[in-house]
Amino acid sequence: MINNKNFHMVSLGCDKNAVDADSMSQLLINSGYKPVSEPKKAGIIIVNTCGFINSSKEESYAALEKLAARKKSGQILIAAGCLTQRYGTKVADRIPDIDGIIGTRRWMDIVKVIDNISNDNQVKPYCHLPLSATAVGADEGETVRVSIQGASAFLKISDGCRCSCSYCAIPKIKGTLISRPMDKILAEGRLLQDEGIREIILIAQNTTDYGYDLGMKNGLVDLLRQMSNAVPDVNWIRLLYAYPGYVSDELIELMATNSQIVPYLDLPLQHAHPSVLKSMHRPTNIEWVYRTLEKMRKAIPVLALRTTFIVGYPGETEAQFQTLLDFIDEIRFDKLGAFQYSFEEGTPAEPLGDPIPKDVKEERFNRLMEKQQQISLECNQAFIGQNLDVLIEGSGNNISIGRSYRDAPKIDGFVLVKGELASGDMVSVHIDKAMVYDLSGSVNS
Repeated sequence: MINNKNFHMVSLGCDKNAVDADSMSQLLINSGYKPVSEPKKAGIIIVNTCGFINSSKEESYAALEKLAARKKSGQILIAAGCLTQRYGTKVADRIPDIDGIIGTRRWMDIVKVIDNISNDNQVKPYCHLPLSATAVGADEGETVRVSIQGASAFLKISDGCRCSCSYCAIPKIKGTLISRPMDKILAEGRLLQDEGIREIILIAQNTTDYGYDLGMKNGLVDLLRQMSNAVPDVNWIRLLYAYPGYVSDELIELMATNSQIVPYLDLPLQHAHPSVLKSMHRPTNIEWVYRTLEKMRKAIPVLALRTTFIVGYPGETEAQFQTLLDFIDEIRFDKLGAFQYSFEEGTPAEPLGDPIPKDVKEERFNRLMEKQQQISLECNQAFIGQNLDVLIEGSGNNISIGRSYRDAPKIDGFVLVKGELASGDMVSVHIDKAMVYDLSGSVNS
Protein backbone atom coordinates (compact mmCIF):
# COMPACT_ATOMS: atom_id res chain seq x y z
CA MET A 1 0.00 0.00 0.00
CA ILE A 2 1.35 3.43 -0.93
CA ASN A 3 1.37 5.92 1.95
CA ASN A 4 2.38 8.96 -0.09
CA LYS A 5 -0.30 9.43 -2.75
CA ASN A 6 1.42 12.40 -4.37
CA PHE A 7 2.55 11.89 -7.96
CA HIS A 8 4.92 13.77 -10.24
CA MET A 9 4.40 13.47 -14.00
CA VAL A 10 7.11 14.15 -16.61
CA SER A 11 6.05 14.17 -20.26
CA LEU A 12 8.64 14.12 -23.04
CA GLY A 13 8.30 14.43 -26.80
CA CYS A 14 5.35 15.70 -28.79
CA ASP A 15 2.01 17.27 -27.90
CA LYS A 16 0.32 13.90 -28.49
CA ASN A 17 2.39 12.56 -25.59
CA ALA A 18 1.30 15.53 -23.50
CA VAL A 19 -2.34 14.53 -24.01
CA ASP A 20 -1.57 10.98 -22.84
CA ALA A 21 0.28 12.30 -19.78
CA ASP A 22 -2.61 14.59 -18.86
CA SER A 23 -5.07 11.72 -19.37
CA MET A 24 -3.09 9.55 -16.94
CA SER A 25 -3.04 12.43 -14.48
CA GLN A 26 -6.83 12.72 -14.72
CA LEU A 27 -7.21 9.04 -13.82
CA LEU A 28 -4.83 9.36 -10.88
CA ILE A 29 -6.57 12.46 -9.51
CA ASN A 30 -9.94 10.74 -9.82
CA SER A 31 -8.50 7.87 -7.76
CA GLY A 32 -7.38 10.12 -4.93
CA TYR A 33 -3.81 10.90 -5.98
CA LYS A 34 -2.47 14.45 -5.89
CA PRO A 35 -0.12 16.02 -8.48
CA VAL A 36 3.03 17.77 -7.20
CA SER A 37 5.56 19.82 -9.13
CA GLU A 38 8.67 18.47 -7.37
CA PRO A 39 9.79 14.84 -7.66
CA LYS A 40 11.13 14.81 -4.10
CA LYS A 41 7.61 15.37 -2.74
CA ALA A 42 6.08 12.53 -4.75
CA GLY A 43 5.47 8.94 -3.75
CA ILE A 44 5.06 8.07 -7.44
CA ILE A 45 7.13 9.43 -10.31
CA ILE A 46 5.97 8.77 -13.87
CA VAL A 47 8.01 9.55 -16.97
CA ASN A 48 5.91 9.49 -20.14
CA THR A 49 8.72 8.75 -22.57
CA CYS A 50 9.32 9.36 -26.27
CA GLY A 51 10.89 6.64 -28.42
CA PHE A 52 10.46 7.96 -31.94
CA ILE A 53 14.10 8.56 -32.97
CA ASN A 54 17.47 8.02 -31.31
CA SER A 55 17.79 11.54 -29.88
CA SER A 56 14.38 11.32 -28.23
CA LYS A 57 15.19 7.86 -26.86
CA GLU A 58 18.37 9.15 -25.26
CA GLU A 59 16.50 12.12 -23.78
CA SER A 60 14.03 9.69 -22.21
CA TYR A 61 16.77 7.47 -20.83
CA ALA A 62 18.57 10.51 -19.40
CA ALA A 63 15.41 11.68 -17.62
CA LEU A 64 14.80 8.21 -16.18
CA GLU A 65 18.42 7.81 -15.08
CA LYS A 66 18.40 11.20 -13.33
CA LEU A 67 15.21 10.43 -11.42
CA ALA A 68 16.36 6.90 -10.60
CA ALA A 69 19.61 8.23 -9.14
CA ARG A 70 17.66 10.58 -6.86
CA LYS A 71 14.91 8.14 -5.92
CA LYS A 72 14.27 7.99 -2.21
CA SER A 73 13.30 4.94 -0.20
CA GLY A 74 9.65 4.14 -0.74
CA GLN A 75 9.32 6.11 -3.98
CA ILE A 76 8.01 4.37 -7.10
CA LEU A 77 9.43 5.16 -10.55
CA ILE A 78 7.34 4.21 -13.58
CA ALA A 79 8.45 4.38 -17.21
CA ALA A 80 5.48 4.94 -19.51
CA GLY A 81 4.85 5.83 -23.13
CA CYS A 82 6.50 5.20 -26.47
CA LEU A 83 9.96 4.05 -25.32
CA THR A 84 8.56 1.32 -23.12
CA GLN A 85 5.97 0.25 -25.67
CA ARG A 86 8.78 -0.18 -28.19
CA TYR A 87 11.49 -1.74 -26.01
CA GLY A 88 9.64 -3.24 -23.05
CA THR A 89 11.77 -4.62 -20.21
CA LYS A 90 14.98 -3.64 -22.04
CA VAL A 91 14.38 -0.17 -20.55
CA ALA A 92 14.67 -1.67 -17.06
CA ASP A 93 17.79 -3.58 -18.10
CA ARG A 94 19.45 -0.20 -18.64
CA ILE A 95 17.84 1.44 -15.58
CA PRO A 96 17.36 -1.27 -12.90
CA ASP A 97 15.72 1.10 -10.40
CA ILE A 98 12.55 1.34 -12.48
CA ASP A 99 9.63 -0.18 -10.57
CA GLY A 100 7.03 -0.33 -13.32
CA ILE A 101 6.61 -0.29 -17.09
CA ILE A 102 3.47 0.64 -19.00
CA GLY A 103 3.19 1.25 -22.73
CA THR A 104 1.40 3.92 -24.68
CA ARG A 105 -1.34 1.49 -25.76
CA ARG A 106 -2.61 0.94 -22.20
CA TRP A 107 -2.03 4.33 -20.54
CA MET A 108 -5.58 4.02 -19.17
CA ASP A 109 -4.39 1.22 -16.84
CA ILE A 110 -2.02 3.48 -14.87
CA VAL A 111 -3.94 3.14 -11.56
CA LYS A 112 -4.01 -0.65 -11.92
CA VAL A 113 -0.24 -0.64 -12.57
CA ILE A 114 0.43 1.38 -9.42
CA ASP A 115 -1.77 -0.96 -7.38
CA ASN A 116 0.22 -3.95 -8.65
CA ILE A 117 3.58 -2.31 -7.98
CA SER A 118 2.54 -1.55 -4.39
CA ASN A 119 1.94 -5.25 -3.79
CA ASP A 120 5.00 -6.43 -1.84
CA ASN A 121 4.77 -9.86 -3.45
CA GLN A 122 4.94 -8.43 -6.96
CA VAL A 123 8.13 -9.10 -8.94
CA LYS A 124 9.90 -5.85 -9.85
CA PRO A 125 9.77 -4.26 -12.30
CA TYR A 126 6.09 -4.83 -12.90
CA CYS A 127 5.56 -4.82 -16.68
CA HIS A 128 2.17 -4.05 -18.18
CA LEU A 129 2.43 -4.58 -21.94
CA PRO A 130 -0.40 -6.99 -22.77
CA LEU A 131 -0.09 -8.71 -26.14
CA SER A 132 -3.81 -8.16 -26.67
CA ALA A 133 -3.25 -4.39 -26.84
CA THR A 134 -2.74 -4.06 -30.59
CA ALA A 135 -3.60 -0.37 -30.93
CA VAL A 136 -4.20 2.80 -28.91
CA GLY A 137 -7.58 4.29 -28.10
CA ALA A 138 -9.93 1.33 -27.96
CA ASP A 139 -10.75 1.70 -24.25
CA GLU A 140 -10.52 5.34 -23.15
CA GLY A 141 -13.59 5.33 -20.91
CA GLU A 142 -14.67 8.83 -19.95
CA THR A 143 -11.18 10.31 -19.90
CA VAL A 144 -10.98 13.75 -21.53
CA ARG A 145 -8.27 13.54 -24.21
CA VAL A 146 -6.90 17.07 -24.04
CA SER A 147 -3.85 18.90 -22.81
CA ILE A 148 -4.47 22.50 -21.75
CA GLN A 149 -1.49 24.81 -22.05
CA GLY A 150 -2.40 28.36 -21.12
CA ALA A 151 -5.24 29.63 -23.31
CA SER A 152 -4.60 26.90 -25.90
CA ALA A 153 -5.49 23.21 -25.77
CA PHE A 154 -4.42 20.17 -27.77
CA LEU A 155 -7.33 17.82 -28.51
CA LYS A 156 -6.53 14.34 -29.81
CA ILE A 157 -8.94 13.17 -32.52
CA SER A 158 -7.34 9.81 -33.30
CA ASP A 159 -4.33 7.70 -32.49
CA GLY A 160 -2.15 5.23 -34.36
CA CYS A 161 -1.38 5.30 -38.07
CA ARG A 162 -2.18 3.08 -41.06
CA CYS A 163 0.66 4.49 -43.21
CA SER A 164 3.92 2.59 -43.59
CA CYS A 165 6.64 5.24 -43.96
CA SER A 166 9.91 3.36 -44.09
CA TYR A 167 11.77 5.46 -41.49
CA CYS A 168 8.94 5.62 -38.94
CA ALA A 169 8.38 3.45 -35.86
CA ILE A 170 5.00 4.95 -34.95
CA PRO A 171 2.84 2.08 -36.34
CA LYS A 172 5.05 -0.34 -34.39
CA ILE A 173 4.58 1.74 -31.23
CA LYS A 174 0.98 2.87 -31.56
CA GLY A 175 -0.67 0.36 -33.87
CA THR A 176 -3.09 1.20 -36.65
CA LEU A 177 -5.48 4.14 -36.92
CA ILE A 178 -8.21 4.39 -34.28
CA SER A 179 -10.45 7.45 -34.76
CA ARG A 180 -12.26 8.73 -31.71
CA PRO A 181 -16.07 9.09 -31.80
CA MET A 182 -17.04 12.52 -33.07
CA ASP A 183 -19.55 13.14 -30.30
CA LYS A 184 -16.82 12.69 -27.66
CA ILE A 185 -14.49 15.08 -29.48
CA LEU A 186 -17.23 17.71 -29.75
CA ALA A 187 -18.14 17.29 -26.09
CA GLU A 188 -14.50 17.89 -25.16
CA GLY A 189 -14.44 20.96 -27.39
CA ARG A 190 -17.43 22.36 -25.51
CA LEU A 191 -15.69 21.67 -22.19
CA LEU A 192 -12.67 23.60 -23.41
CA GLN A 193 -14.88 26.49 -24.49
CA ASP A 194 -16.45 26.54 -21.01
CA GLU A 195 -12.93 26.75 -19.56
CA GLY A 196 -12.29 29.92 -21.58
CA ILE A 197 -9.88 28.31 -24.04
CA ARG A 198 -9.04 30.59 -26.97
CA GLU A 199 -7.44 28.06 -29.29
CA ILE A 200 -8.25 24.38 -29.89
CA ILE A 201 -5.54 22.46 -31.75
CA LEU A 202 -6.68 19.20 -33.33
CA ILE A 203 -3.91 16.59 -33.31
CA ALA A 204 -3.31 13.02 -34.44
CA GLN A 205 -0.60 11.11 -36.24
CA ASN A 206 -2.46 12.09 -39.41
CA THR A 207 -5.42 14.40 -38.86
CA THR A 208 -6.47 14.21 -42.52
CA ASP A 209 -7.11 10.46 -42.10
CA TYR A 210 -9.67 11.04 -39.36
CA GLY A 211 -12.76 8.87 -39.73
CA TYR A 212 -11.42 6.44 -42.34
CA ASP A 213 -11.78 3.51 -39.96
CA LEU A 214 -15.29 4.70 -39.08
CA GLY A 215 -16.38 4.54 -42.71
CA MET A 216 -16.42 8.32 -43.16
CA LYS A 217 -15.52 9.66 -46.60
CA ASN A 218 -14.48 13.16 -45.54
CA GLY A 219 -14.30 12.79 -41.79
CA LEU A 220 -12.01 15.69 -40.97
CA VAL A 221 -14.13 18.20 -42.87
CA ASP A 222 -17.28 16.94 -41.14
CA LEU A 223 -15.54 17.17 -37.77
CA LEU A 224 -14.29 20.70 -38.40
CA ARG A 225 -17.72 21.90 -39.46
CA GLN A 226 -19.37 20.44 -36.39
CA MET A 227 -16.59 21.64 -34.09
CA SER A 228 -16.96 25.18 -35.38
CA ASN A 229 -20.69 25.06 -34.63
CA ALA A 230 -20.09 23.51 -31.21
CA VAL A 231 -17.53 26.07 -29.98
CA PRO A 232 -18.53 29.48 -31.42
CA ASP A 233 -16.71 31.35 -28.63
CA VAL A 234 -13.33 29.74 -29.33
CA ASN A 235 -11.28 32.16 -31.45
CA TRP A 236 -9.07 29.68 -33.31
CA ILE A 237 -9.35 26.07 -34.41
CA ARG A 238 -5.95 24.91 -35.63
CA LEU A 239 -5.16 21.77 -37.62
CA LEU A 240 -1.81 19.96 -37.36
CA TYR A 241 -0.22 17.02 -39.19
CA ALA A 242 -1.89 16.74 -42.57
CA TYR A 243 -0.69 14.09 -45.04
CA PRO A 244 0.23 14.64 -48.71
CA GLY A 245 -2.58 13.48 -50.96
CA TYR A 246 -5.20 13.70 -48.20
CA VAL A 247 -5.86 17.44 -48.45
CA SER A 248 -9.22 17.52 -50.22
CA ASP A 249 -10.93 20.31 -52.15
CA GLU A 250 -13.61 20.29 -49.42
CA LEU A 251 -10.98 20.94 -46.75
CA ILE A 252 -9.50 23.79 -48.77
CA GLU A 253 -12.93 25.36 -49.27
CA LEU A 254 -13.76 25.07 -45.57
CA MET A 255 -10.48 26.68 -44.52
CA ALA A 256 -11.06 29.45 -47.05
CA THR A 257 -14.60 30.25 -45.90
CA ASN A 258 -14.57 29.61 -42.14
CA SER A 259 -12.68 32.35 -40.31
CA GLN A 260 -12.59 30.33 -37.08
CA ILE A 261 -10.34 27.70 -38.71
CA VAL A 262 -6.97 29.37 -38.87
CA PRO A 263 -5.36 29.58 -42.34
CA TYR A 264 -2.41 27.44 -41.30
CA LEU A 265 -1.45 24.04 -42.70
CA ASP A 266 1.24 21.73 -41.38
CA LEU A 267 1.99 19.33 -44.27
CA PRO A 268 5.09 17.20 -43.52
CA LEU A 269 6.46 16.33 -46.98
CA GLN A 270 9.78 14.72 -45.86
CA HIS A 271 11.47 15.16 -49.27
CA ALA A 272 10.95 16.47 -52.80
CA HIS A 273 12.74 13.92 -54.99
CA PRO A 274 10.44 11.12 -56.24
CA SER A 275 13.09 8.39 -55.88
CA VAL A 276 13.79 9.29 -52.26
CA LEU A 277 10.07 9.54 -51.51
CA LYS A 278 9.48 6.13 -53.09
CA SER A 279 12.15 4.60 -50.88
CA MET A 280 10.53 6.34 -47.90
CA HIS A 281 7.17 4.76 -48.84
CA ARG A 282 5.76 8.26 -49.14
CA PRO A 283 3.55 9.77 -51.89
CA THR A 284 5.79 10.46 -54.90
CA ASN A 285 3.46 12.73 -56.89
CA ILE A 286 5.25 16.06 -56.55
CA GLU A 287 2.90 17.54 -59.14
CA TRP A 288 0.07 16.98 -56.67
CA VAL A 289 1.99 19.07 -54.15
CA TYR A 290 2.48 21.92 -56.63
CA ARG A 291 -1.16 21.85 -57.73
CA THR A 292 -2.58 21.60 -54.22
CA LEU A 293 -0.42 24.33 -52.72
CA GLU A 294 -1.16 26.61 -55.65
CA LYS A 295 -4.88 25.90 -55.21
CA MET A 296 -4.68 26.59 -51.46
CA ARG A 297 -2.76 29.83 -51.86
CA LYS A 298 -5.23 31.03 -54.46
CA ALA A 299 -8.21 30.22 -52.24
CA ILE A 300 -6.49 31.37 -49.01
CA PRO A 301 -4.07 34.23 -49.83
CA VAL A 302 -2.96 34.59 -46.18
CA LEU A 303 -2.23 30.86 -45.78
CA ALA A 304 0.77 29.99 -43.59
CA LEU A 305 2.44 26.81 -44.83
CA ARG A 306 4.59 24.60 -42.63
CA THR A 307 6.46 21.44 -43.58
CA THR A 308 9.16 19.04 -42.38
CA PHE A 309 12.00 17.39 -44.29
CA ILE A 310 14.49 14.61 -43.62
CA VAL A 311 18.06 15.00 -44.88
CA GLY A 312 20.59 12.21 -45.22
CA TYR A 313 18.09 9.44 -45.88
CA PRO A 314 19.92 6.27 -47.05
CA GLY A 315 20.92 6.64 -50.70
CA GLU A 316 20.17 10.37 -50.92
CA THR A 317 22.60 11.76 -53.51
CA GLU A 318 23.87 15.31 -53.72
CA ALA A 319 21.73 15.81 -56.83
CA GLN A 320 18.63 14.59 -55.00
CA PHE A 321 19.39 16.88 -52.09
CA GLN A 322 19.77 19.78 -54.54
CA THR A 323 16.29 18.95 -55.86
CA LEU A 324 15.03 19.43 -52.33
CA LEU A 325 16.79 22.81 -52.02
CA ASP A 326 15.37 23.95 -55.36
CA PHE A 327 11.90 22.85 -54.25
CA ILE A 328 12.19 24.90 -51.05
CA ASP A 329 13.33 27.89 -53.10
CA GLU A 330 10.32 27.57 -55.35
CA ILE A 331 7.56 26.87 -52.80
CA ARG A 332 8.86 29.25 -50.10
CA PHE A 333 7.35 27.72 -46.99
CA ASP A 334 6.54 30.13 -44.16
CA LYS A 335 7.72 27.61 -41.57
CA LEU A 336 10.02 24.63 -41.99
CA GLY A 337 11.53 21.99 -39.74
CA ALA A 338 14.25 19.52 -40.69
CA PHE A 339 15.80 16.41 -39.19
CA GLN A 340 18.89 14.39 -39.95
CA TYR A 341 17.97 10.80 -40.75
CA SER A 342 17.90 8.58 -37.68
CA PHE A 343 18.51 4.86 -38.20
CA GLU A 344 15.80 2.94 -36.36
CA GLU A 345 15.73 -0.81 -35.80
CA GLY A 346 12.50 -2.54 -36.72
CA THR A 347 11.43 -0.01 -39.33
CA PRO A 348 11.06 -0.90 -43.05
CA ALA A 349 14.20 1.16 -43.76
CA GLU A 350 16.39 -0.90 -41.42
CA PRO A 351 17.88 -3.04 -44.26
CA LEU A 352 19.14 0.16 -45.92
CA GLY A 353 21.43 0.82 -42.98
CA ASP A 354 22.77 4.31 -42.33
CA PRO A 355 25.32 4.81 -45.12
CA ILE A 356 25.51 8.61 -45.30
CA PRO A 357 28.25 9.94 -43.01
CA LYS A 358 27.25 12.12 -40.08
CA ASP A 359 29.27 15.09 -41.33
CA VAL A 360 27.46 14.96 -44.69
CA LYS A 361 24.10 14.91 -42.94
CA GLU A 362 25.10 17.88 -40.81
CA GLU A 363 26.39 19.82 -43.82
CA ARG A 364 23.16 19.24 -45.75
CA PHE A 365 21.05 20.11 -42.72
CA ASN A 366 22.93 23.38 -42.26
CA ARG A 367 22.60 24.32 -45.93
CA LEU A 368 18.89 23.63 -45.88
CA MET A 369 18.27 25.64 -42.72
CA GLU A 370 20.37 28.57 -43.94
CA LYS A 371 18.24 28.72 -47.06
CA GLN A 372 15.03 28.52 -45.04
CA GLN A 373 16.16 31.22 -42.63
CA GLN A 374 16.42 33.71 -45.48
CA ILE A 375 13.00 32.68 -46.81
CA SER A 376 11.48 32.89 -43.33
CA LEU A 377 12.91 36.36 -42.79
CA GLU A 378 11.53 37.59 -46.11
CA CYS A 379 8.10 36.09 -45.33
CA ASN A 380 8.11 37.82 -41.96
CA GLN A 381 9.22 41.15 -43.44
CA ALA A 382 6.08 41.12 -45.61
CA PHE A 383 4.04 41.63 -42.42
CA ILE A 384 5.73 44.89 -41.39
CA GLY A 385 3.05 47.58 -41.32
CA GLN A 386 0.22 45.06 -41.02
CA ASN A 387 -2.04 44.22 -38.07
CA LEU A 388 -2.20 40.69 -36.66
CA ASP A 389 -4.37 39.21 -33.94
CA VAL A 390 -2.06 37.82 -31.27
CA LEU A 391 -2.84 35.38 -28.45
CA ILE A 392 -0.76 36.41 -25.42
CA GLU A 393 1.07 33.61 -23.59
CA GLY A 394 3.17 35.47 -21.04
CA SER A 395 4.82 38.76 -20.09
CA GLY A 396 7.67 40.32 -18.16
CA ASN A 397 10.10 43.26 -18.25
CA ASN A 398 7.53 45.34 -20.14
CA ILE A 399 7.31 42.79 -22.98
CA SER A 400 4.56 40.32 -23.77
CA ILE A 401 5.00 37.16 -25.81
CA GLY A 402 2.27 35.72 -27.98
CA ARG A 403 1.46 33.93 -31.21
CA SER A 404 -0.39 34.88 -34.35
CA TYR A 405 -2.39 32.46 -36.52
CA ARG A 406 0.91 31.80 -38.33
CA ASP A 407 2.51 30.22 -35.26
CA ALA A 408 1.64 26.87 -33.72
CA PRO A 409 2.75 26.29 -30.11
CA LYS A 410 6.24 24.87 -29.48
CA ILE A 411 7.25 24.54 -33.14
CA ASP A 412 6.95 28.07 -34.59
CA GLY A 413 7.90 31.61 -33.65
CA PHE A 414 6.45 34.35 -31.47
CA VAL A 415 5.17 37.89 -31.68
CA LEU A 416 6.83 40.20 -29.15
CA VAL A 417 4.47 42.94 -28.00
CA LYS A 418 5.44 46.13 -26.14
CA GLY A 419 3.94 46.30 -22.66
CA GLU A 420 2.75 43.67 -20.21
CA LEU A 421 -0.55 42.02 -21.13
CA ALA A 422 -2.50 39.25 -19.43
CA SER A 423 -2.01 35.67 -20.58
CA GLY A 424 -5.00 34.62 -22.66
CA ASP A 425 -5.66 38.10 -24.06
CA MET A 426 -6.32 38.26 -27.79
CA VAL A 427 -5.07 41.63 -29.07
CA SER A 428 -4.54 43.35 -32.40
CA VAL A 429 -0.85 44.12 -32.88
CA HIS A 430 0.69 46.51 -35.42
CA ILE A 431 3.86 44.81 -36.68
CA ASP A 432 6.91 47.07 -36.91
CA LYS A 433 9.84 44.65 -36.95
CA ALA A 434 10.62 41.24 -38.45
CA MET A 435 13.26 38.73 -37.43
CA VAL A 436 14.11 35.30 -38.85
CA TYR A 437 11.48 33.48 -36.82
CA ASP A 438 9.68 36.18 -34.83
CA LEU A 439 7.79 39.45 -35.26
CA SER A 440 7.39 42.41 -32.92
CA GLY A 441 5.00 45.31 -32.61
CA SER A 442 2.63 47.35 -30.46
CA VAL A 443 -1.01 46.96 -29.51
CA ASN A 444 -3.30 49.02 -31.71
CA SER A 445 -4.75 51.87 -29.67
